[in-house]
Amino acid sequence: MGRIEENYARWCELATADPDLQAELISMKDDPSAVEDAFYRDLAFGTGGLRGVIGAGTNRMNVYTVAKASQGLANYILKNYTPDRRSIAVSYDSRIKSELFAKTASGVFAANGIRVYIYPCLMPTPCLSYAVRALSCAAGIMVTASHNPSRYNGYKVYGGDGCQITTQAASDILKEIGALDLFEDVLRSDFDSSLESGLIRWIPEQIYTDFTEEVKKQSMLGPDDTVDRNVAIVYSPLNGTGLKPVTRVLKESGYRNITVVKEQEMPDGHFPTCPYPNPEIYEAMELGMKYAAGQQADLLMATDPDCDRVGIAVRESDGSFRLLSGNETGILLLDYICSRRQALGKMPEDPVFVKTIVTMDMAERIAAHYGVRTINVLTGFKFIGEQIGLLEKQGKEDSYIFGFEESYGYLSGTYVRDKDAVDGAFLIAEMFSYYRTRGISLTEKLQELYDLYGYTYNTLHSFEFEGSAGFDRMQEIMKDFHEKAKTGETREFGGLKVLAVQDYSKGLNNLPKSDVLKYLLEGNSSVVVRPSGTEPKLKLYLSVTAPDRETAQAMEKKLTEELGKAFR
Repeated sequence: MGRIEENYARWCELATADPDLQAELISMKDDPSAVEDAFYRDLAFGTGGLRGVIGAGTNRMNVYTVAKASQGLANYILKNYTPDRRSIAVSYDSRIKSELFAKTASGVFAANGIRVYIYPCLMPTPCLSYAVRALSCAAGIMVTASHNPSRYNGYKVYGGDGCQITTQAASDILKEIGALDLFEDVLRSDFDSSLESGLIRWIPEQIYTDFTEEVKKQSMLGPDDTVDRNVAIVYSPLNGTGLKPVTRVLKESGYRNITVVKEQEMPDGHFPTCPYPNPEIYEAMELGMKYAAGQQADLLMATDPDCDRVGIAVRESDGSFRLLSGNETGILLLDYICSRRQALGKMPEDPVFVKTIVTMDMAERIAAHYGVRTINVLTGFKFIGEQIGLLEKQGKEDSYIFGFEESYGYLSGTYVRDKDAVDGAFLIAEMFSYYRTRGISLTEKLQELYDLYGYTYNTLHSFEFEGSAGFDRMQEIMKDFHEKAKTGETREFGGLKVLAVQDYSKGLNNLPKSDVLKYLLEGNSSVVVRPSGTEPKLKLYLSVTAPDRETAQAMEKKLTEELGKAFR
């Protein structure tokens, strides 16, 4: 009997804590491929924590893999923090088994003598980041799979600074997890009993209220600014956590004409009307656009299940709706914040804007126009949060004015250290109302920026690689890209010459080592290739600069067709 079969047999005997697991294990009995996929490896604990398909097995999200990760995190906290700092904040979203996983993890922490603060109901990721700092915790966890399909769940780990854990911390925690047997080495306590004893406590309502007040402080309006807050807005939480905080902040700020998409209003981990609950894609936004058309609204906003990403659609002059990309919304917000700060005399002495290396380079030109310094970081908003922390240590926290990434993540304040769709939705509504009052649509403002700074077309293509064979294929593809970059074999893409290759696996520009290759092409265009840190995917980012949209799209299509062959 091989290792996989031995593991499977052991789970059949010992994995009794969740009846769903036993039923699934029995169903695998005559399907060797299903057994292999569930047990061929341990679910990867990366720099963001865990993420995977819900189900039975070492390569799945379940109460055992969650408990094992929690024990590893508990061991890390016990070794690195004094007793007075040994506390952890916990939150969870609307996904299947999120509450169960959150309470399972809380029971493990409590069994290890670590104080647990958990929200009494589902709450967004930014609320978790806020609670970690507000309660002076050593760490935090957010049970979520962000915008993945319903069969996924995950477990994000945060440090005491409110950022997702550093690469070094993740490595240290992984070592702790790797030393454990998930059936024999994990301490557990009953959630309700630990709640009664005080080792587990509910996060006070005041923490949530303080968070919403911090969001409202991000307003860029002056006392004399005239803004029509009665504009018609349609909002969808995509059956996630955004309903309560987003509508509260908007209504308390005077926005009363808000229609919520009824079918996507209440938390539901099955996401019945949007199987892929990602505001980046048309299918997730389609129902909201139908609502917006029926309500004669000019703005649709939608947040993903854990409410750290927000996407928008705006009405065009012909009545149709246009989805704006994360880059387009980001540059609109950047310009709005910079221009308003300048007009109100609120621009700090050394203003800083932070973006990821795959985010639209045009943003740097906008920032430079306003005298704002740009800092480029690796993909992942935690690196933006990390820069806020570094500014704070220098006594320059107020220098940070905005940060965004192309995957619909935005943050204008320093009260949290991760992307915040509550803040994003609030600022988008304000920006929309501000321009609307002055007779300017968001698409008109966007075109104005393109006319001023040059047209840039950015796209993202994801290539999925499921199972053990897919994982191996991903490794082969990245190895081939690295070897060709090293030898200089890659001279052009889509007819555009490669001017330089930036290999971030070597720790380029004082950034942590990361498996990312960025090709700088002639004409201010670029290609970025990297594996996803949370999903079995390879990601291809294309940025094309051209005189107009049509030319850029044609160039992008040529690049996509050529590069796509390498991902097969």
